[in-house]
Amino acid sequence: MTRPETSRPETSRSDGGRPSAAERREEILRIAMETFATRGYHNASLAEIAERSGLTQAGVLHHFRSKAGLLTGVLDLRDQSDLAQLAQLGEERPRGLAFLAHLVETARRNAEREGIVRLYAVLSAESVTSGHPAQEYFRARYAGLRAMVVEAIGEAADAGEVPAGLDPRAAASAVLAVMDGLRVQWLLAPEAVDMAATTDLVIGALLGRPVPGGG
Repeated sequence: MTRPETSRPETSRSDGGRPSAAERREEILRIAMETFATRGYHNASLAEIAERSGLTQAGVLHHFRSKAGLLTGVLDLRDQSDLAQLAQLGEERPRGLAFLAHLVETARRNAEREGIVRLYAVLSAESVTSGHPAQEYFRARYAGLRAMVVEAIGEAADAGEVPAGLDPRAAASAVLAVMDGLRVQWLLAPEAVDMAATTDLVIGALLGRPVPGGG
């Protein structure tokens, strides 16, 4: 496999000064994010990340104690994008059907951030292997997402907006499975897959009604 093409990082800022520790750390994280997304965690090497960052391996380890620590930093950086989206919606998450519409909007936004989608798809699949350092992260993430979807469906049920007898836990697992599967299909053939439209279709089919604002 050939190494992804990238320009060598600048060794100084545009104002002529040297990058601060925070700027250097962010630079390393973004290069590591691209490398992990392209190669996977196990196939990516600290040597490659260091070279692309213009540092030695010791220089990278000065900012991150280990490769696993670098992965943790990458996952935190990935989460910042999702948190920024939620911040735009206010302090509290949307409730009931509004949260399900938010999932459709998330699928739409994902089509504009291929690198993050690839990182999530690659690392979440890898995390099922024994001893993977991101396994607990993804286990907790899926548990949290399922809980939020279950709660949203419960809120919609209390308002009489979903069919009686709908199993919230099964529906939540189905929604997340569809969104995960769509990511993989879209990465392989983006011109053939509309993640937002398909997510909207599936959630609407489960609810027996259109998702408000989802189409």
